[in-house]
Amino acid sequence: MDAIEARLHALGLSLPAAPIPGGNYLPYRFNGESLVLAGTISIRDGVLTHAGQVGDGQTVESGYEAARVCALNTLAAIKAALGSLERVTDVIYVAGYVNAVAGFGASPQVIDGASDLFAQLYGECGKHARTAIAVAGLPKNATVEIQVTVRFR
Repeated sequence: MDAIEARLHALGLSLPAAPIPGGNYLPYRFNGESLVLAGTISIRDGVLTHAGQVGDGQTVESGYEAARVCALNTLAAIKAALGSLERVTDVIYVAGYVNAVAGFGASPQVIDGASDLFAQLYGECGKHARTAIAVAGLPKNATVEIQVTVRFR
């Protein structure tokens, strides 16, 4: 177990199996020293953990937890691509999408579920540029989807 996974376990969390693409795309692509990951939703053991819109069935707090599950799935994809989470030198960018009711303005607080976890695991290197957008729907009616780019060695 590498140091990042040890930090994850200290938080009471564990990596799920790497996500399987739900369509005609790759789970990740390499671009020089960057790894561009496909979007991940909050699936755990093949089951969607959070479904529906924030503001109608989901709260900011449950959306935060959904974003955290998305981050765990992204970390699993990183490990599948790189072999070790320790190879990540920087989390560069997180695009966060929140399935929310019209006019919802707290997308940043929801996507903090992913951002906070990356910062807890990687410290300053886990801080990243980000977009947090409310949308009318996501695949499988997921509450949150994130898409991440990291730099690695």
